[in-house]
Amino acid sequence: MANTLAKLIFIPAPGVGHIMSTVEIAKLLVNRDQRLAITVLVIKPPSSSSGSAIDTYIESLVKSTMNQISFILLPQDETPSVDPKSPMSTFSEFIPSHCKYVRNVVADMISQPGSGRIAGFVIDMFCTCMVDVANEFNVPTYLFFTSNATFLGFKFYIQTLSDDMNKDVIELGNSDTEVSVPSFEKPLPTNAFWCLVHTKEGLDFVLRSVRKFREVKAIMVNTFLELETHAMESLSADVSIPPVYPVGPILNLEGGSRGGKSFDHDIIRWLDGQPPSSVVFLCFGSMGSFDEAQVKEIARGLEQSGHRFLWSLRRPPSDQTSRVPGEYEDPSVVLPEGFMERTRGIGKVIGWAPQVAVLAHHAVGGFVSHCGWNSLLESLWFGVPSATWPLYAEQQMNAFQMVVELGLAVEIKLDYRLIGLKI
Repeated sequence: MANTLAKLIFIPAPGVGHIMSTVEIAKLLVNRDQRLAITVLVIKPPSSSSGSAIDTYIESLVKSTMNQISFILLPQDETPSVDPKSPMSTFSEFIPSHCKYVRNVVADMISQPGSGRIAGFVIDMFCTCMVDVANEFNVPTYLFFTSNATFLGFKFYIQTLSDDMNKDVIELGNSDTEVSVPSFEKPLPTNAFWCLVHTKEGLDFVLRSVRKFREVKAIMVNTFLELETHAMESLSADVSIPPVYPVGPILNLEGGSRGGKSFDHDIIRWLDGQPPSSVVFLCFGSMGSFDEAQVKEIARGLEQSGHRFLWSLRRPPSDQTSRVPGEYEDPSVVLPEGFMERTRGIGKVIGWAPQVAVLAHHAVGGFVSHCGWNSLLESLWFGVPSATWPLYAEQQMNAFQMVVELGLAVEIKLDYRLIGLKI
């Protein structure tokens, strides 16, 4: 049986949302076609530490047994190529430093007797350096784009502006104007541009990546046609872009666990005691946190609103090398004095949140979100209205899309950005 299977090599970027989405589409593919076997090559994030959520999650994957899916944790250089003062080094140096390890793993797979044929690489948007490795083995590369089709179109637009039209993208991005982007139906404010295109280092990386996008055989996007009809039509009409297929929504709806840990039953018990659709859930993603001044302002707003709330409050990273928030031993130290006592009964402050389980709960009626694409898809899946508070990455564009383009969310802010998080 083994040598009759077509093997796919999946290479996700080293982030929780990217890895989880990759695992889910791998499950979907092998369930749809028993002739496929998938090996996921996992890159451990440079900033993860033993016991962290993502580290525990990766360890659980490597130890897991899934039908026709296997996981290999790639080795790392003794001194990972990451400069804490240059977040871009994760993409421009750290991920490419794994090419040699991918090459070794694939060569070893091919050398095994009866190993079957490798049908292709399926890479993440941040792993385009792996296209050249796939070419060495004469196998095609496919791109799994974990964000949305509108953002994919924006990336192609930026590359066309720079390479074909010789426009100064950085100057445009730092101006206060609106531009017509083919994948957007309405003019896009430049203050919503992805932060990477605001700097030379970031733009150079984006351009290199998108040029590689054009080399892949096809692109799968975590979206669905009914949601992004215009964006999909604009991508399909551009003959210079490889075929694009909407394969979503790709979601992990098993929900209650991250890193192999059961979700906090205390949270669900508290929600069980709340009226239907009465609770506002505030959660800002795997990298979202606020300084003490902003935390206090959020707390005052929640208290004065009088509404029930569940707030996932994370501690900002403690040093430059880690961009992943931690947990407060006692959140009251950053909250207004007496806040916990005054809101007892109508509000609950927690650390990490089992987001899927919370959004699925009948008591939750609203979602204050950082607008990560996975989170927005989950809110749509469970029918929970969102209020946008984007923080980093392409989230400002996602917020604009949800509020202005699609009318599926309300605005708190569209252009808020975390200072110092330049990804």
